[in-house]
Amino acid sequence: MFKLTKSKNNPILSPNPSNKWENFCVLNPAVIYDEGLKKFVMLYRAAGDDLEHYIYLGLAYSDDGINFTRMSDEPIMSPIFDGEDGGGIEDPRLVKMGEWYYLTYASRPYAPGRYWLEEPKPWFNPPVGGPTFLSWNNTVTYLAITKDFKTYKRLGRITDTRDDDRDVYIFPEKVNGKFVRISRPMFACGDGYENENPAIWVSYSNDLMEWRDRKLLMQGKYWWESKKIGGSCPPIKTDKGWFMITHGVSKEDDSYRVGAVLMDLDNPEKIIARSKEPFLEPEFDFEKKGLYNGCVFPTGNVVKDDILYVYYGAADKFVCVASCNFTDLINDLLKNHRI
Repeated sequence: MFKLTKSKNNPILSPNPSNKWENFCVLNPAVIYDEGLKKFVMLYRAAGDDLEHYIYLGLAYSDDGINFTRMSDEPIMSPIFDGEDGGGIEDPRLVKMGEWYYLTYASRPYAPGRYWLEEPKPWFNPPVGGPTFLSWNNTVTYLAITKDFKTYKRLGRITDTRDDDRDVYIFPEKVNGKFVRISRPMFACGDGYENENPAIWVSYSNDLMEWRDRKLLMQGKYWWESKKIGGSCPPIKTDKGWFMITHGVSKEDDSYRVGAVLMDLDNPEKIIARSKEPFLEPEFDFEKKGLYNGCVFPTGNVVKDDILYVYYGAADKFVCVASCNFTDLINDLLKNHRI
C-alpha cells in the first residue's frame, strides 16, 4: 500500500511557552503556497492553558515547506468573544480564487472547555427555549476572505446551525458555473438517511453564502472509516480528476487515519478512485498520545514541484507534515483503487 513519508523534523510546530494563547497546543493548519511571497503560508489552530480553551489562529511562513517561522507573537485571527464565533477559530482551510484567499473555519458560540477531560463545561446556561445550537454548543462553519493573511473580512456562516457541521471547505474554482462545498454534518445520519454514520456531503452555491442541493458524496466503507468519515483538505485539480484527502475514524480503536479520492472534473459526485487502505496513520508517540490519542488529522495540502505536502494535526497537540511524489500517488490511486 502506498504510504506518505513523514518528515524527520516532525513535529514541525509545537506549543510556544512564550505566548499564552498558544502555550498548550498547536494543530490542524491550513497551508497554501503563495506565488507572490514565494513562501508556504500556514494558518494554525492554537490554544493556551486556560479553563475555557479559547481557540485562535497563528501565522507562520516557510521557504521549504518544512521549517516554519512564526510571524507574530499575537494571534492573526481571534474569536469575537461576544459574537457568534465566540468560542474560537478552529480547523482552518484555505483556497485561492482570483486575488483573494477564502478561509473556512469552524466555531462554536461558546469555548469548548477542556473537551479531552470529563469535567463540567465552562459556558453559561443558554436561555430555555432558545436556539438549539446554543444548548448543545454546536459547531457552525464560517467564511472569511483575505489578501495578505493578516487582515480578514468575516462574511458569516455557510452551514446550518442545526447540523453541527465542520470539516467544511470549498473547491478552488467553480464547477459547471457553481461553487462547490464539502461538508460533514454530524446529525445528517441514521434514521431517514442512507448513511448510518456521519459522512461526506457535497453542495452547490451561486454566491458562496447560500448552499443548496446537498447530496451524500461518500460514506464509510472500509474498516478504518467505520465510525465516521470526513473531508480533510481542499481539493487539488489534476488532469486525472479532483484529488481530495479524506480522514476516517475506526470503531475498533477510535483512531484517525487518512486516505484520498479522485473525483470527476465535471461531476464531483462521480468518484473515480478511493483509498481502500489508509496511507497515513498514527505511529509515533506525538501522534498517539495527546489531547486526542491516536490522531493524524490533515487540514492543508500543497503540491510544489510534483511533491505533495500534507499538513496534519497530531494528537490535537502538534503540527506535522508528510509528503510523497504526487504523480506516483495519483497513478497508484488509478491503478489499485479504482471504483
